[in-house]
Amino acid sequence: MNNNFKMVAKTLFGFEEILAKELRNLGAGNVEEGVRSVSFEGDTGFMYKANLCLRTAIKIIKPIHSFSVRNENELYKQIYAMPWEEYLSVDTSFAVDSTVNSDYFSHSLYVSQKTKDAIVDKFRDMDGKRPDVDLKFPDIRINIHIHRNHCNVSLDSSGRSLHHRGYRTATNIAPINEVLAAGLLLLSGWEGQSDFLDPMCGSGTLLTEAAMIACNIPANINRKGFAFEKWADFDEALFEKIIEVRLGKTREFHHKIIGYDKAPSAVRKAQDNIANANLSDYISVERKNFFETDKPVEGRLHMVFNPPYGERLNLDMQDFYAAIGDTLKQGYPGTEAWFITSNLPALKFVGLRPSRKIKVFNSHLESRLVKYVMYEGSKKAKYQKEE
Repeated sequence: MNNNFKMVAKTLFGFEEILAKELRNLGAGNVEEGVRSVSFEGDTGFMYKANLCLRTAIKIIKPIHSFSVRNENELYKQIYAMPWEEYLSVDTSFAVDSTVNSDYFSHSLYVSQKTKDAIVDKFRDMDGKRPDVDLKFPDIRINIHIHRNHCNVSLDSSGRSLHHRGYRTATNIAPINEVLAAGLLLLSGWEGQSDFLDPMCGSGTLLTEAAMIACNIPANINRKGFAFEKWADFDEALFEKIIEVRLGKTREFHHKIIGYDKAPSAVRKAQDNIANANLSDYISVERKNFFETDKPVEGRLHMVFNPPYGERLNLDMQDFYAAIGDTLKQGYPGTEAWFITSNLPALKFVGLRPSRKIKVFNSHLESRLVKYVMYEGSKKAKYQKEE
């Protein structure tokens, strides 16, 4: 018997293709890319597995109802008519999140409030009691999405955004989101096939995500919990079995993962977070200024980093980006270097021609993930000098 149902995985702009690939590799059916989302089909166990394993998903939602709607009264009636007793009880707390792109509705908070009123009134009319609303830690989180005159009602199976992996307890001034970090690594082609360096590692997020990819460790194995664990139909034995199976698919990593940062506080934070992820055996972090280093390993080196953009740190961006280019040219032959920046004018000061530029967003900042291939020997000078 086929118990599959439709789900939607939300993601960051530019990550739709790699999330779709992740889903197919996990075994999802009918995978279709959208904008900042990928729809797919699977059963309850696959929903658990998607939350546990996907590196580039922010949320996994389960659609339960859809309808046409043009005003607040229609919204209230349609929500009220739903069989909420299948999902909630008077002893269940809930919250409503709404996204609105419609000429008929202009305020997402108002849509959330109207949805809440309909659910509360339904229970009060049935049982004489009402469930409580808990915006921070609800038992059930309901997702409303209105596009034009079409409303989708879904259950949020994840709860807090899936970038909350559970290992990062210490951060620096400008920490990179874990989902963004994993997506950048996957876009760079990182699979654990060589030595790896993050020369400006901050609190160690790129290092940790790189090690988890290299060792095929489930992305959210350290997470404190998922929303589906509070659902009435939660199958704990099935979830435990999925965890066991996925941990059985981890692999050994036979190269080095190295991080540098010139700030002692950043080094300590990175080491703490890496220890929280149980990855200290795979990652070493040293206090070093990248601009005073040479390539630390023989052979191929894969480098991914998140340099300052000048948004929150006061630096001379022209000199800083020029120093990145000089350091790569002089000390890092045989290196594939990738970094993300939102300071697009500063890229010209690197003094190298990027072989790829990929448009991504770091929070609200439009950014580029750029790639520089540092050849061994004379090719470096021959092909990479700016004309």
